[in-house]
Amino acid sequence: MRWHRELVARRWTYPHRRPGRPPTRAEVRALVVRLARENPSWGYRRIQGELVGLGIKLAASTVWTILKEAGIEPAPKRLEQNWSEFLRAQAASILECDFVTVDTLFLKRFYVLFFIELATRRVYLAGITTNPGGRWVTQQARNLLMELGDGGIQPRLLVRDRDSKFTRDFDEVFRSVGIHVIKAPVRAPKARADAGTLGRKRPPRVPRSIADPRPPPPPPRARRVRPAFQRASPAPGTRPAAAAQRQATTRRRDRPRSPAPP
Repeated sequence: MRWHRELVARRWTYPHRRPGRPPTRAEVRALVVRLARENPSWGYRRIQGELVGLGIKLAASTVWTILKEAGIEPAPKRLEQNWSEFLRAQAASILECDFVTVDTLFLKRFYVLFFIELATRRVYLAGITTNPGGRWVTQQARNLLMELGDGGIQPRLLVRDRDSKFTRDFDEVFRSVGIHVIKAPVRAPKARADAGTLGRKRPPRVPRSIADPRPPPPPPRARRVRPAFQRASPAPGTRPAAAAQRQATTRRRDRPRSPAPP
C-alpha cells in the first residue's frame, strides 16, 4: 500500500546534515582578514578576543586557519620588511651616493662623486678630484642640496656605504635639512644595486704598444720529438741491412740447384 510506505518513510527519514563542524560564515571570514590586515601586530589570539568582544564566538584555531588560507603571515613576520620592499616603497624619496674611479693614460686616478635618484634614475655628478677628503665631500653635499632646492626636489632618505670618505660632517649636512642618512649593510651588494651598478666600471684596455714598448718575442719553434721506439729512417740511396739480407736469401732459394756428382 502506497500511503503506508510514505508514512513509514516520513517516520524514519532524518534531516540531511553534512558531517563535521559547520563552515564559518563568509562575513565572519572577511572580518577576520580585515582585522589582520589593518592591525599587523595582532596575532590570531588577539583577533579571536576582539571577535568575542563583538559577540562573535570563534575558536582561535579557526582564526589561524582563516589567516593561513588567506595567505597572511603570522604577526611577527607581518611587521618585517626586507630591503627590496623598503626601496620599492620609498623610491620616490631616496637618494644614493657612491664614488667611481677613472684612471688616465699615465695611471693617474680620479674619484668621481655622484648621486642618483631611485625613482627617476637621474644621476647628479657632484665633482671630480684626485684627493677626496672629508672637507671636499662635505662641500659637494652642500652644492647638491642647493641644486635640489632649485629644482623643487625634497628627498627624505640618503643611502650610502660605509666608506671613510663620508664623514660626520657629510651626514650632518643632510640631517640639517631633514634627510635621514642610512648606511648600507656590510657585504650586501643588493642594498645599493643602482649606485653599485653605476659605480662598477671595468679598467680601461691599454694597447700593448703603450703598456710595453718592446717588440713581442718570436713564437717558440715547434720541435718534433721522436719516440724512443721509432726506428731511424735510412739515408737516401741506401738499403736497410735486414732488407738486403732478406733479398739475398730469396735469390739463393730461386737459384737452381747443381746436379749431384756421379
